[in-house]
Amino acid sequence: MYKKSPQGWLKHWDFILVDIICLQLAFVVAYFVRMGFGNPYSDQMYRTVALVFVLCQLVVMFLGQSYKEILKRGYYSEFTKTAKHVLMVMLLSVLYLFVTQQADTYSRLTLFYTAFLYLCFDYVGRVWRKEYVIKRNATAKKEKSMVVVASLAEAEETIQKLMGGPIQNFSISGIALLDQNAGTTEIAGIPVIGNIDTVGEYLCHEWVDEVFVKIDEKEPYPQKLIDEIITMGMTVHLSLGEMEKSLSGQNFIERIGEYTVITSSINTASPKQMLYKRLMDIAGGIVGCLCTLLLIIIIGPMIYIKSPGPIFFSQVRIGKNGKKFKIYKFRSMYMDAEARKAELMSQNKMDGLMFKMDYDPRIIGSEKKDKNGNPKGIGNFIRKTSLDEFPQFWNVLKGDMSLVGTRPPTVDEWEQYELHHRSRMSTKPGITGMWQVSGRSDITDFEEVVKLDTGYIEKPLSLRTCLIKKVCTSQAQQKKRRSVLEQNGSGDTEQ
Repeated sequence: MYKKSPQGWLKHWDFILVDIICLQLAFVVAYFVRMGFGNPYSDQMYRTVALVFVLCQLVVMFLGQSYKEILKRGYYSEFTKTAKHVLMVMLLSVLYLFVTQQADTYSRLTLFYTAFLYLCFDYVGRVWRKEYVIKRNATAKKEKSMVVVASLAEAEETIQKLMGGPIQNFSISGIALLDQNAGTTEIAGIPVIGNIDTVGEYLCHEWVDEVFVKIDEKEPYPQKLIDEIITMGMTVHLSLGEMEKSLSGQNFIERIGEYTVITSSINTASPKQMLYKRLMDIAGGIVGCLCTLLLIIIIGPMIYIKSPGPIFFSQVRIGKNGKKFKIYKFRSMYMDAEARKAELMSQNKMDGLMFKMDYDPRIIGSEKKDKNGNPKGIGNFIRKTSLDEFPQFWNVLKGDMSLVGTRPPTVDEWEQYELHHRSRMSTKPGITGMWQVSGRSDITDFEEVVKLDTGYIEKPLSLRTCLIKKVCTSQAQQKKRRSVLEQNGSGDTEQ
């Protein structure tokens, strides 16, 4: 029988206990420093807050990722994760104090002391626990014995990868070669116990709990050996061979109907992460729609007076995985803009499947120039300031778009996509994204746009901080560029 390793929070019960002890210790010491020596648990309010601290820790543990790959983190990475964990716990605790109207009664200084001491104690506690676990694992007698079956060419690399993690509860007692290679008695310090034809005898009479089989595409599939191992009651870990290289992105096993399948995707998101993102989109969508209502009152009449017709422009765009939806914008172009696009294609400055040009004559009021000869009509103004994008907050609220994502292509652009272009549409399109904040006026190569968008999709968490920084720092730079270049084409085809 194979005993699965604990999953989720259960496998980190020791670190959860360390966090709880460190927080309670910080709570007691902070009370001593502020109130003098006494029993903080004798006061009903402080006793309740101590319990709330534990509950907040559990909430952050379930909703956050405080312990993800905790044994692989370095000192700096562990400090940042610990600081984030402490911050979230204390913010939830402060929220409780405000909601229960105890914020004026509970000592603020005690709360600050608790937060600071908790960060110090918890960081030291986590580092100590990690070093202890890793050291104990390195010297402890292993619970399970494993035999590795691999080709001679891949045997050493396979052993290195198996033993590469910080924690292993098995020891490799021998190697069996898939190919017939006599004369090799040891690989990476582990004895060669036979080949595919003779290893069965060894497995039958020696202590072996598990067998790891690394499939070699050059050798026949060892079906007979695998059947024998299962018949003997041992656990088999079967690698995917060359298939592992084709399964890029993130992979996991699941059930579809009566089939057990290996699922591979460019990236995956848990239901919890999807909920967070959707809640942020709803909040941002509501605020954006309220701002749009104000803009309708201000710029709506200006658009209509200069170019009679609807003040909104709608167009079918391509969303996640090719799903069509209708996008909304403030109309910044004359009514015949779509029909005139074909005759202006020769002036497209984008190298690839987007349309963008300087001094677009289809923009409302573009015939009006400033003293430098740049267009200064209402259409140019709302495009330069991106006010035309505000109605898209309605698309965000509906769920067609997200606040952050890739820009949705038009139908004619989508129909010209090559295979690798499609990856940028594997997530919901957004109002802003990596291309927009990376200097869209300067990026005219569509392949570079695809590279930026795909990079965000593959590593959204690591790039999110980068994206926020770029949003903050690029606004002044883009405003300066646009005053010179007059950014008339937004990369969209609202024509």
